Amino acid sequence: MKPDYSLYLVTDRGLSRGRTSMEIIEAAVKGGVTVVQLREKHANTREFLHEALKVRNFCREKNILFIINDRLDIAQSVDADGVHLGQDDLPIEYARRFLGPDKIIGTSAFNETEAMEAEKAGADYLGISPIFTTPTKPELETGIGIDGLRKIRKSAKIPMVGIGGLGSTNAYDVIMAGADGIAVVSAIVSAADPEKAAAEIKSEIERARKDML
Repeated sequence: MKPDYSLYLVTDRGLSRGRTSMEIIEAAVKGGVTVVQLREKHANTREFLHEALKVRNFCREKNILFIINDRLDIAQSVDADGVHLGQDDLPIEYARRFLGPDKIIGTSAFNETEAMEAEKAGADYLGISPIFTTPTKPELETGIGIDGLRKIRKSAKIPMVGIGGLGSTNAYDVIMAGADGIAVVSAIVSAADPEKAAAEIKSEIERARKDML
């Protein structure tokens, strides 16, 4: 089955307004999320593993792609669909030795050079970041914008997911610029109604795809 990266949820318990990751995920999937990336920056290994098992079981039941952020050991332990690696994480070619050819490896890219290097190394998809500035990545002071995304799209052949300050107001433009999907953190995780927020973003993604035909 070809992965569907169209609406890619990245979890963040710090932005969830007191709700659990599972509560957010269940609602967001109802709204149309197609990929769930579990990101646990502050959990210890046992906590991360316990949470990953719950999310994996749910995603399998709903036929949703399940990705682990950063932690190759957790991804292997729970048999996740794949892992997302940052520029400072284990290099793609080494991660592939552990995960094998059938698992998905995504990586973050901030410019054309990083995107091309990741594709050459065997990444399955790119997380192009940040399209716009976002409070979830305060260390990134400027975004590459729609024009920067278009430039990378001309060079990269593998699927690209835009991330950084994205939601229903700009998802259309990001898809029209060549992204295969929209990755979202706060626009869903912090929303009063995550299901409704996801549905609104998904509607804009589908509208862009129709207009591209």
